[in-house]
Amino acid sequence: MRRTKWFEREFDFSLPVGVFPCVVERLRGTPARLEELVRSLPPRVLTARRGNSWSIQEHVGHLIDLDELHEGRLEDYARRLDTLRPADLTNRKTYEAGHNSAALEDLLARFRAARESFVRRLEALSEAAVAASALHPRLGKQMRVIDMALFVAEHDDHHLATITELGRNFTIADFGLRNAD
Repeated sequence: MRRTKWFEREFDFSLPVGVFPCVVERLRGTPARLEELVRSLPPRVLTARRGNSWSIQEHVGHLIDLDELHEGRLEDYARRLDTLRPADLTNRKTYEAGHNSAALEDLLARFRAARESFVRRLEALSEAAVAASALHPRLGKQMRVIDMALFVAEHDDHHLATITELGRNFTIADFGLRNAD
């Protein structure tokens, strides 16, 4: 199945605020799901690239790189800004980070720590704070904190699906390894 590209996705921000604890659980679980996907892959699969596309390790690093944006957007809500800070749509930080040179265990530990910090901040919010709204600059629509949390969870899943696909494709086609499925 051809997956919809991230920038082609459309989002309907209509979840009731009472679903927020479920969204937070999804975010809390991303490090464990990510670790499950990548730990058994050999380094040559983790760092393999096709053309200009990111490797699996670079996708892992990208998730780390973006948690700084998520934390910053929580600051934007706390400051009651009208518009959330924009993301760097060129992903310069990920391209320049050299994630393929890092040890996988270090990347996973860094992501887990960053995500735990983000989740702690989300859990500390009041119901009124979860309903606070600001304009998302790229989407051009109002986004509440619950919507931002869901947006992050969807972005996580987008990259986890990509990692799964890369792991299968590189394992089978490029390295002659047996597919684990």
